This record gives sequence, C-alpha cells and structure tokens, in this order.
Amino acid sequence: MSTNSKTLTFDTSTSRANPTPSPMKRLTVPRIRQQKGKEPLVMLTAYTVRMAQLMDPHCDMLLVGDSLGQVIYGLPHTVAVTMEMMAAHGAAVVRGSYHAAVIVDMPFGSYEASAEQAFVNASRLLKETGAAAVKLEGGKVLAPTVEFLTSRGIPVMAHVGLTPQAVNILGGYGVRGKSPEEAKSIVEDAIAMSDAGAFAMVIEGVLEHIAIEITQKVACPTIGIGASAQCDGQVLVAEDMLGLFDRVPKFVKKFGNMGVSVEDAVRQYAAGVRDRSFPGPEQLYQPA
Repeated sequence: MSTNSKTLTFDTSTSRANPTPSPMKRLTVPRIRQQKGKEPLVMLTAYTVRMAQLMDPHCDMLLVGDSLGQVIYGLPHTVAVTMEMMAAHGAAVVRGSYHAAVIVDMPFGSYEASAEQAFVNASRLLKETGAAAVKLEGGKVLAPTVEFLTSRGIPVMAHVGLTPQAVNILGGYGVRGKSPEEAKSIVEDAIAMSDAGAFAMVIEGVLEHIAIEITQKVACPTIGIGASAQCDGQVLVAEDMLGLFDRVPKFVKKFGNMGVSVEDAVRQYAAGVRDRSFPGPEQLYQPA
C-alpha cells in the first residue's frame, strides 16, 4: 500500500487479493433487464476472488451458485449448502470483480418457509456480500415471495425447469418437460415468476421447445443452461466449461482442458522437488 499522498492506494502489482481497477462500470439490474431480445447475456459461476478477476471483463453476470457445494466442498448435492458458505463466497466474488453484476444463490431452506424468512436471508446476503441480486429456485408457489422481495428492494433472479435443490423430489437430474403436463407447468412457473417481478430467469435442463416458448412469453431475459441458444443469455458452471472435471452434463461444452494443464504443472513441480532442481538460483536469496 502506497502512502505517498493523502489517498491510500493498493499496490496491485504485488497483491493477490486485489484486482487491478478497470474503467468499466459495474452492470446494474435494470441494464440487464433491458437486454431482453438484444445481444445475448454472458454468465458464468464464480466462487473465488481469482476466478472472478479472470472472468469479470468478459461476463455480464457472475453467479455465485450453490453448485459450490459440489465444486468446492465435494458435497453430493446442493441441499447441504449453508448461508455462511454463500455469504463468504459471494463477498469474495464481489471483491474480485468490477464490471459484472454479481448474483448470489439463496441456499435450500433459506426462503421456502415464508416471504418474511426469504426477506431476512436475502437482505443478509446482499448486506454481507455487496452483490446486486439473489437467485432462488421454484415456480408458481414462490411467485408471492418474489413479489414480496422485489417490492421491498431486493432484485430476484428466478430459476425454473430442472431445479437442483429439489433433487430429492425430482429423483435426479434428468431433463424436465418430457410430458405435456410437465412442460405446461414449467411454462406456467416461468410466467408467474416473471409477472412477480423477477428481473431475469435461469431455465435449466428442459426440452428446447419449452425454453423457446418461455423466452417468447416472459418479459424478463432468460438465461439458458441445457435449454436453447434462443434464450437471452447462457450460463455454465465455470469449472465444467474450463475442463477441470472429467464428467460433465450433456449440455456442457468444454472450452478448455485445464484439468490436464493443472495435473501437468503439478507433475513437473513434484519432479523438480524430488530431483532438487527446484528451488533453483532464480528462486533463492543470497547475500548482497
């Protein structure tokens, strides 16, 4: 930190924790909502400062998803994720970004009991993280909760179709909307959430025609994941997209192969330690 003037500034060249400031302005919820039918919105998950730094210039939104339960903590599903986890990782992603709007998932059990419960927990997440909005899963039954939150100043992103927090009810992560009755129900869920005031909506794991129908019928932008290229934007779990995991869902395209890169780097490091070629002269301190 420099103290050469009255204004204290971080020496970002030597600090891992602080991203280099950028002239970009952070996107707002109203601006995202205005993207309906325009250039597709780009969203990826982020859970840490460094990943947020790397993705921020290229993304419109960073989602601190409860998928961190599986990606970061090795949990079998998202049901066990806590408010404390979401608050800690949400704050880290906000600190690591300047441009993208940061959205934080509300974990299972933090909003279903009542609108009042949802407000207490959503306001806590926004206060502790500095995020722009929260995301919650569900359809018609939760529309009154979305209306309650938005009318009290909390922007909400909806999530319909395959809702991972309901894995115990759904019986797995299979594609949704195969029957005409379920397809109709998903569309009704989406319309209800949009009418309740959701500023955007994730559509996950549905037959393509359902995602297209929803995108055409709702006023807010739709963000597809295993849905359709005709959605108003797309989201993926970043670690899946980067190739850090061998097994990924059908809807994932690997845009990188970082798992192999990391393993190769670790292999070289281990070899250097064992043959004593690391640390070498360049990494050692000698008397002046």
